[in-house]
Amino acid sequence: MPSARTTTTATAALGLTALLVLGAAPTAAAADPDTHLASTAAVQGVDYRTWRADVAAVVAQARPYIEERAGNAGGEKQAIVLDIDNSSLETDFHPFWELPTPAIPEIRTLVDDAHARGVAVFFVTARPGIIHSLTEWNLKKVGYPVDGLYVRSLPDLFAEVSAYKTEKRAEIEAKGYTIIANIGNNTTDIVGGHAERAFKLPDYGKLS
Repeated sequence: MPSARTTTTATAALGLTALLVLGAAPTAAAADPDTHLASTAAVQGVDYRTWRADVAAVVAQARPYIEERAGNAGGEKQAIVLDIDNSSLETDFHPFWELPTPAIPEIRTLVDDAHARGVAVFFVTARPGIIHSLTEWNLKKVGYPVDGLYVRSLPDLFAEVSAYKTEKRAEIEAKGYTIIANIGNNTTDIVGGHAERAFKLPDYGKLS
């Protein structure tokens, strides 16, 4: 686990990143046990329960496919690739200054089950390299297995997000893995190939 000083510094960096990538901090909703801080989804009139139900619907499509592929792996090295924000972690429904950001329960269960079947788990995120350690800590803290984590280096920050993510999936394949599933909430997460199947989670109109 990072030291207190490292965590404080990284939290500040994460806050700046969140402001740049996600926009201003969301405002609190009414006092209800199931309300969460909201941003993009709320702007589109989508509450937390609806978002979770929409995520669960996608997981219900992905699960039987992943289970079938993992069950017929033979000697094949298999992997799944996931985006992080609003794909693995509840970023839009949790204040960025409170760490760790919770896992999306349905996704974490799907990932845990796949990992238990021998499928490697890689995360490819548009987050910058400055918060690599904090991001890895967050993922592991909330229960994700992490076989690899790719964040953007300085040159990557000037490249198209979709091109960067496609390149990283190709790098995973070059290590001998067959990517049986690629999961993300934005089109840039899943275009470009280098995965047998892509599963798109709800983004409610976000463009990147």
